[in-house]
Amino acid sequence: MQPIQVAIIDDQPFVRHGLSYIINAQEDMEVVGEAANGREAVDLATCTRPQVLLMDVQMPEYNGIDATREILSLLPGSKIVILTTFDTEEYVYGGIRAGAVGYLLKDAAPDELIDAIRAAHRGEAIFRTSIAAKVIAQALNGAIEAPTNPSSNHIHMLDSFTERELEVLQHMAYGLRNEEIASQLHISESTVKTHVHRILQKFGVQDRTQAVVYAIRNRIVQ
Repeated sequence: MQPIQVAIIDDQPFVRHGLSYIINAQEDMEVVGEAANGREAVDLATCTRPQVLLMDVQMPEYNGIDATREILSLLPGSKIVILTTFDTEEYVYGGIRAGAVGYLLKDAAPDELIDAIRAAHRGEAIFRTSIAAKVIAQALNGAIEAPTNPSSNHIHMLDSFTERELEVLQHMAYGLRNEEIASQLHISESTVKTHVHRILQKFGVQDRTQAVVYAIRNRIVQ
């Protein structure tokens, strides 16, 4: 089986080296490149086409949010996880709107980081900091409210979701798997799979991550 190809973007060499050591120690993943700023990250991504990128936010020349947006416009199949020391609403929203599939803090345990890379590669969303949880809950709760100037398509989409589907969508945003969602909502795993399938169909997307990102990007009222 081919290992997961990972790129590391951070302006601090010792952070890059430490992350590289941890990742390369895993049998199912390998580091294919490193970059010190967002501009280098775009060049690295287009050359090596990594499957998962760990992206710092505050970097010289070109920040991680803008780099995330540009990389995903060029390589929409890439999965980018924001890895930063800052747990702020601004960065969480910025990362989600740019298309990042995850948001982790640099003080996360190595096992949590490795699990996040694997989850991102599977197409799951990973937003598990205290601020990220708050932001995502607000965003998805706001999804059931009409925007200030709603289009007919937007209204139709909101009306097409059942209350249960919105509950499943919210749990998807926290990165829960089907069996975990089933346990939380006291329903069967097969029922969860049906809800997930319908959510993807209604959004017109291919995977869970795209569904969560689409929901937060396009259904925030403020």
